[in-house]
Amino acid sequence: MPRPDRHSTPAGTPPTSVGNIQEVAELELEALKARTLLERWTVVVAAAASSTAFTVGHIVWFVLWMVANTLTPWRFDPYPFSFLTLVVSLEAIVLTGFILRDQAYMALVSDRRAHLDLQVNLLAEQELTAIMRMLCGLAAHVGYDARADNPQLEELLKHTNVRELAERIKTELDPATDAPKDDAPEAASRAGAHGH
Repeated sequence: MPRPDRHSTPAGTPPTSVGNIQEVAELELEALKARTLLERWTVVVAAAASSTAFTVGHIVWFVLWMVANTLTPWRFDPYPFSFLTLVVSLEAIVLTGFILRDQAYMALVSDRRAHLDLQVNLLAEQELTAIMRMLCGLAAHVGYDARADNPQLEELLKHTNVRELAERIKTELDPATDAPKDDAPEAASRAGAHGH
């Protein structure tokens, strides 16, 4: 069965849910194809370093190395295993670089997805507001006052100010603003009254 081409959809045709899923899948594939060779190697190395085989292999390697340099006559790195320490330290430095780079890439992908989610949510909010306004208009046309039965409806019909919401979230999540500020004038007036 041939795969539908997203560019073959006629202009003005609303996308289906399957089309939206396909769009998201294509965005993911484009992001994967856009990775550099170093980024691809980073993913491979980070996946290998987090595997069980990597951990077990290192444990076996350390045990064999210590046994060979302690209980056998051909000791090439006697206790305190200076060469082993050097090799493991260099490996840790290289692995740390790969893992940090992989985490930075994953954080970038996560930020892009979060930004896409925000845009979709804002569009959905605008669509819902338009639907609610249309329903209120239809209700008013038949003589029903929807605002009287739903006190919060007037607030929901207002335009969402994204900047104002962001500032409010920033203020509420700021640890320096944990103390209630609204009580300060009241407390000052009470203190003044007691002073007199």
